[in-house]
Amino acid sequence: MAKTATVKQKGRLGQQEVRDAILKSFPDLEPDDVRSTAMGQSGEDIQLSPKARGYLPISCEVKRRKRFDTIYGFYDQAKQDRRYEPVVFLRADRRPWLVMISMDHYLELQKRTDA
Repeated sequence: MAKTATVKQKGRLGQQEVRDAILKSFPDLEPDDVRSTAMGQSGEDIQLSPKARGYLPISCEVKRRKRFDTIYGFYDQAKQDRRYEPVVFLRADRRPWLVMISMDHYLELQKRTDA
């Protein structure tokens, strides 16, 4: 079993990767506009300023784990036709439909929406 410190470090690095991707996608945002929260803190994993929420009206929860085999299997299946962007629609019983796309594609869509 992984040590708690290692798991938290992986989560912290995941949050920082997402934060950095958002800042890179929207260059007019300042580092204070997109902040990674401390591990164990309740609420969103990535805190967005009002300016950042203008671009991304979302609530960010970041999960970084060693394995998500089933989810990535679905994504790999969607990637088989390389002519199109892979999108996975998933739903469990009595739960809402969710859509999975790559982070890069999502941020690109948000930039287009803002333009």
